[in-house]
Amino acid sequence: MDRENMKSEDANKFFKRGSFALLILGIFLIVATLNAFKDWQNVNAVYNSISVTGQGESVSVPDIATFTFSVSADAKVVSEAQAKVTKDTDAIFAGLKDLGVEEKDIKTVDYSVYPKYSYTNVSSLCSNGYCPPSKQVLDGYTVNQGVSVKIRKTADAGKALALVGDEGATNVSGLNFTTDNPNKNQNEARAKAILDAKAKADDLAKNLGVRIVRVVGYTDNFSNPTPIYGMGYGASPMMKSVDSTPTIPAGENKVTASVTVTYEIR
Repeated sequence: MDRENMKSEDANKFFKRGSFALLILGIFLIVATLNAFKDWQNVNAVYNSISVTGQGESVSVPDIATFTFSVSADAKVVSEAQAKVTKDTDAIFAGLKDLGVEEKDIKTVDYSVYPKYSYTNVSSLCSNGYCPPSKQVLDGYTVNQGVSVKIRKTADAGKALALVGDEGATNVSGLNFTTDNPNKNQNEARAKAILDAKAKADDLAKNLGVRIVRVVGYTDNFSNPTPIYGMGYGASPMMKSVDSTPTIPAGENKVTASVTVTYEIR
C-alpha cells in the first residue's frame, strides 16, 4: 500500500508540474500574441493613414495696451541724479494712478547707474612728434529708470502717453495693443482648425472609399497678432509743442491656427 501511495503522490506532483508549465507557456503565448497585434496596429497606422491640415482663426478687440517709458538724469554725484529721476517718476506714477492705472500694472523693468566721461586734449604735452593719449575725466553720472505700464482701458492709452511725456519721461516706446488672456483666442482658433481638419478628413475618406478609425498624429502652430508699436519719443521741443492727446486706434487682433491631423484608415 505504501508503494502505491508513493506512486500516486509522484503522479500528482508530475501532473501539477506539467499543468504549471502549460500555464506558463499559455501566458507566454498570449503576451506574444498581444505584442504582435500591437506591432501590426502600429504598422497599420503608419502605412494606412491620411494627413490633413486645418485652418482656424479668432478675431478679438484688444482689451489692454502696454508701453514702456524711461526717465534719465545727469548729475555730478549719483544721489543728485537719483533724486531727479525719482521726482519725475513719482510725478508720472501719481498721474497714471489718477488716470485709473492700478499699482500692479506699473512695473520697473530697468534701473541703471553709469559714469559719464569726457576726454581732455593734451596736445600741449606733445614733443618730437609724439602726443600722449587724451586724458579721461569723470564728468558725473547718469541714472536711468525704465518702467512698463499696462492700460486696461485702451481708450486711455493716448492720455497715458501724453501724461508721461508731459511729466518728464525722456523716452516712450513699444506701444502694443493686445488681449489680457491670449490663450482664449488661441484655444478658439485651434478648435476651429480641428473642426476644419475633421471635415476635410471625412470628405477625403469618403472619396477614397475608406473609413476613419482614430487619430494617430497631431501637430499645431499659431500665427499670433503683430504688435502695434508706437514711435519712441523724448522730451524734445517738438514734443512740448504738442498739446493735444494723441489719437491711437486699438484696431483688432487676429490669431491664426494651423493643425495637421493624421488619421488611421481602413
